[in-house]
Amino acid sequence: MTSTIASELNLDSSEVQRRTIRRTDWVACNAAFIDCRTPGSDKKENYAFIGPGVSQNPNQYVNLTEPHGFNTGAAGMPNGISNNLHLHFTAEVFINLGGEFRLRWGADGKQGEYVAKDGDIISVPTWIFRGFTNEGPDEGLLYTVLGRDNTGGIIWGPSVLREAESYGLHLTADNRLIDTVAGDELPNGVALIKPMQQHFIEELTSYTPEQMRSRVVQPGDRSYSQHALLCNALPGGRAELSLVIGYGMSEDRRQIPPIHEPHSFNLAWLRAQPGEGMLRHRHNRPQVVLVKSGRWSLTLNSDMGTTLELGPSDSFSVPANSWREFRCLEGSETAATPGTGELLVINPGDDRVSLEWAPEVAASAHDAGWVIDPNGYVAPAAVMEGASEDD
Repeated sequence: MTSTIASELNLDSSEVQRRTIRRTDWVACNAAFIDCRTPGSDKKENYAFIGPGVSQNPNQYVNLTEPHGFNTGAAGMPNGISNNLHLHFTAEVFINLGGEFRLRWGADGKQGEYVAKDGDIISVPTWIFRGFTNEGPDEGLLYTVLGRDNTGGIIWGPSVLREAESYGLHLTADNRLIDTVAGDELPNGVALIKPMQQHFIEELTSYTPEQMRSRVVQPGDRSYSQHALLCNALPGGRAELSLVIGYGMSEDRRQIPPIHEPHSFNLAWLRAQPGEGMLRHRHNRPQVVLVKSGRWSLTLNSDMGTTLELGPSDSFSVPANSWREFRCLEGSETAATPGTGELLVINPGDDRVSLEWAPEVAASAHDAGWVIDPNGYVAPAAVMEGASEDD
């Protein structure tokens, strides 16, 4: 939808740097969770990029702590290393940035399995136990998006808590990891987390492999629209949008996301040939963009005078009300569509995102025959102008 935003935000160089999270800026925590000494899980590397996430270690480094309506992070594990069974209260979405991970679910991990490959996106249901193992190369990475600013922490599988206790690790009710081997003392007056009672476990929803597959969007499942954005009619603005979770910022009235239940965020792929992208626009929500493949430029501010380049696994947090333009500089032969660049776009909220196009973009699109209708979708200018004429 084209709407007027009351105020705009211009970013200075220090703020641009603060909101840029390059792959080289990632800081791993090897003791983020209670299973950090469990054999087979003791070599996990956990990353927290935006928001507090669910780390149980107060020393976990977070690149950008300000609220976005969701959290982002990543898990890196050598081949054969597992993330043990645990349960989330809010949405957990995995984006496979490269590698092969076997996802399993259910209280004992035997309810079902799915092997995630490069480019897969998996939305795991809330309130079920899940874990995963790296079955691919050591450098495999799962990028994660967690719903809401406060995720409420996690519940570990009963066997995970019992085994961790044998290694001197305990978890308090306020989500603090206590390491008695390292000299921590068990706190007075603060309860320790106990294993979830069996009758509650038995009440959890079961998911078949077929049901879980419906929550996976593989590269081959993506459905790109060439008419999802007003700027698609203009040179340099011909990026294509593929919805994954929620309707997000699509302006194509017929585009439907494969996953549409509430997550507290929406997520989509943007792909483009070199030289193409998404022309100048803004909206009233924070936004995170993550490069999956190729190289991209982001041009910011009302004067379009600030540009930065991002490569694979780099991300940027665009604040609400800030003008931005995305352009693919270089494609990749490893992209799902060889020769293109792929950008993952995450916005908060379960409703549609109303875009405000820069005046010059809206004017050029009108000259090319396209406008935004009152419902926020791309429509032929001639039809809209005819509809407003008096009989």
